[in-house]
Amino acid sequence: MKHIVILTGAGISAESGIKTFRDADGLWEGHDVMEVATPEGFAVNPELVLDFYNQRRRQLFEVEPNQAHFDLTELENNFKVTIVTQNVDDLHERAGSSNVIHLHGELLKVRSSFDENDIKEWKTDLVIGDLCKKGHQLRPHIVWFGEDVTMIEKAIKICETADILVIIGTSMQVYPAAGLKNYVPQNTPTYFIDPKPSIDNKENLTVIAETATVGVKKMITLIS
Repeated sequence: MKHIVILTGAGISAESGIKTFRDADGLWEGHDVMEVATPEGFAVNPELVLDFYNQRRRQLFEVEPNQAHFDLTELENNFKVTIVTQNVDDLHERAGSSNVIHLHGELLKVRSSFDENDIKEWKTDLVIGDLCKKGHQLRPHIVWFGEDVTMIEKAIKICETADILVIIGTSMQVYPAAGLKNYVPQNTPTYFIDPKPSIDNKENLTVIAETATVGVKKMITLIS
């Protein structure tokens, strides 16, 4: 059974109504990224950071997976499928995908600010005074700027076993995630789905200039 590795970004969740955090002016929902997405920002104003992610978490419960998420799930009937996502939502899982790697963390999990391996499920607001079992403040289980992307090594090993690579809704410009495409075996058929692609077709690369819901269907037709 062929192994399809799928790299997804904000574009696949946008059609479900999830805002991409970063606006055109570089602000995250009106906040400077240094205020809400760095360890330093959390140290200076933890209430602001917790509120920022509480709002993101609440929004997640107001949206549903879109057809692209469901179509990727259907691929598991005929292929081994691994999804490596830069997204922190759970829409892939809710659509039924069984093997999802989150590079940048998950909104529905929190972890100890003392021990990054002390992680737990969390679906309500996180506030000052919510502590881990050792008495330290809990924080969002999100990889902030300046922090190590601990799942990248696992993602690299997955990419090294790809028979087909699919990239959906991400420009693949932000490292280290952008480097993953360089780890698939040479000449691996690659499909790039983006409504405004920055690259063109070339050998072993098929560009599908569509939104995720349309582009995933086209991709499935091409590989079937």
